[in-house]
Amino acid sequence: MSATLSPQRFPIYPCLAGRTVLITGASSGIGAACALAFAQNGARLVLAARRRERLAGQVETLMQAGALRVHPVALDVRSRVAIAELLSGLPPDFAALDIVINNAGLGRGRDKLQDGDPLEWDEILDTNVKGLLYIDRAVLPQMVARDAGHIVHIGSIAGQQAYAGGNVYCASKAAVRMLGECLKHDLLGTRVRVSSVDPGMVETEFSVVRFRGDAERARSVYQGMTPMTAADVAEAVLFCVSRPAHVNISEVVMLATDQAAAATVHRRGNG
Repeated sequence: MSATLSPQRFPIYPCLAGRTVLITGASSGIGAACALAFAQNGARLVLAARRRERLAGQVETLMQAGALRVHPVALDVRSRVAIAELLSGLPPDFAALDIVINNAGLGRGRDKLQDGDPLEWDEILDTNVKGLLYIDRAVLPQMVARDAGHIVHIGSIAGQQAYAGGNVYCASKAAVRMLGECLKHDLLGTRVRVSSVDPGMVETEFSVVRFRGDAERARSVYQGMTPMTAADVAEAVLFCVSRPAHVNISEVVMLATDQAAAATVHRRGNG
């Protein structure tokens, strides 16, 4: 996905206007779609991703879409130091985070475990699990102190159902799911909410990254079926965070109509 955002129009929830929202992995895919969705709702955005140049390219579009302000920050969620620096360096009007979309994540390859690359495992686990933990640990104290806030984890159907070649990626997303469940226990008695949005097949850069830039192989993942879009997931995120304060949408599982389960997909061929 380029820095040019889709003209997608999202539902408008007046309760989101003026909210401060941190989105990780915001430079493309689901993260970029969430940025546009919250911009249209008049939110104040902290956009974090490794590719700061992409974030910078989105700022004007997001402001034109209705964002109150946009603060782009280069961030690798695998670094606790970088996360601490991000939060300590926020402008005063961004410092109180209302909503955090913990979206940064990736997959690598589809090798069987016995053929896998431990360096790729480290990258997956450090990003999908430890990075998510680092973000939650950094932002939750201020939410608990204010007795307000909402954490959204972007999980995956892979965290609920195994598939061939999924091994470490599936394990990482299962960890994300269980961490969200445990977090609800840790926060019980506060008004801080936790939601998990777990999509199936969404056509983004995910498969291109997974297959190390092999665009043809990435396209084959969605061949003959109609996958979801990043905007579909962003709309579900908006729904979760716009509910009344006494309601928590604990988990949303989303599948394309052509997908019955993680590895069960109807393909219509090339026609």
